[in-house]
Amino acid sequence: MALVTGGTQGLGAAISNRLVADGNIVAAAYRRNDAAANAWCARANLEGVASVHCADVGQVDSCLGLVSEVVRRYGQVDYLVNNAGALVERKVADIGFDEWDTSLRQNLSSAFYLTQAVLPAMIGQRFGRVVNIGSVSAAMGSAFQADYAAAKSGLIGLTRSLARSVARKGITVNCVVPGGFDTAIVDDMTLTDRSLIEQSVPIGRFGRPEELAHVVVSLLHDQASYTTGSVIVVDGGLSMGT
Repeated sequence: MALVTGGTQGLGAAISNRLVADGNIVAAAYRRNDAAANAWCARANLEGVASVHCADVGQVDSCLGLVSEVVRRYGQVDYLVNNAGALVERKVADIGFDEWDTSLRQNLSSAFYLTQAVLPAMIGQRFGRVVNIGSVSAAMGSAFQADYAAAKSGLIGLTRSLARSVARKGITVNCVVPGGFDTAIVDDMTLTDRSLIEQSVPIGRFGRPEELAHVVVSLLHDQASYTTGSVIVVDGGLSMGT
């Protein structure tokens, strides 16, 4: 079974939907929007087994509680997709200490806490798949996303360190790095011009969430056991530069 954080909207919903369609049990975590979460769960349960779980993954106790709740319900977690994150654009001078800490907790620490919590069971069954969702901002930088980009850059180091630590225990840890995708997070960018991003993509368009989900799910497959510590960019060529 799969635990997907931020799993009821945007890229997370696309990942959850693909997993359900492929016959997996999915526990989708969300933070605030009960209506959207319940609507997703109702749709997903027409095809398979799914549940939603409210959690603030920026808080360690909430992360531990989420994993405990899912394990109590389903007995195990085979796949963990650390997708939850939050982006609030600010100029560097406007990022306060609290905003910086909050961004790192939501976009980086959450992946560590959740992975640490699921690893003992994965090690016990000698199988597990962890996929962290990064951002092209980690490689390219952004004048208005310093905290977010720093956290997502840290996610790459975390991915590779975790991958090394469990490589001989049947567990893989990889990072998928999306570029511009047609989701609400792009619409929420208040300082970056959406049209300029889209024009910069060599393929000439934003990605579709289903395209990212395809890459993520491929890393969860039994036959993906030789891929670990990898950083896979899915950005239409954006990070190649102009």
